[in-house]
Amino acid sequence: MIGEKWTLLILRDAVNGVRRFDDFHRHIGLSEAVLSDRLRKLASAGILKTVPYQEPGSRSRNEYRLTRKGWDLWPALMALSQWGEAYTLGPEGPLLDVRHTDCDAPVIVIVIVIVECSTEHSPLTPREVTARLGTGARPRP
Repeated sequence: MIGEKWTLLILRDAVNGVRRFDDFHRHIGLSEAVLSDRLRKLASAGILKTVPYQEPGSRSRNEYRLTRKGWDLWPALMALSQWGEAYTLGPEGPLLDVRHTDCDAPVIVIVIVIVECSTEHSPLTPREVTARLGTGARPRP
């Protein structure tokens, strides 16, 4: 669902306060048809919700706002952004400088931690994690 071309850029903009179709179109630069399709799919999936608005003298239109499900993607979007800055940053520097509102310290993503454990842990590495089939896994036919 979020792996379709342009979808992550739409979500990035939504997290950063973009809400209106014309603003998404201007920021990202994709065709209106593709943008309309992606916004519709994100709304159908419950990641975005539509909220009607009307400018004086114009027809009613929709804003696109993140739902709780959409906001739950924020840590992943931040991690992808920071990965991009670490490995593909140009000489101009980062596009966004994300800082804590109260103290102005830079914000970084700590990727994976243990929530319930009897001992204290630092952020985990992939070698410290075991993946097993979950209850939703089905055998191949």
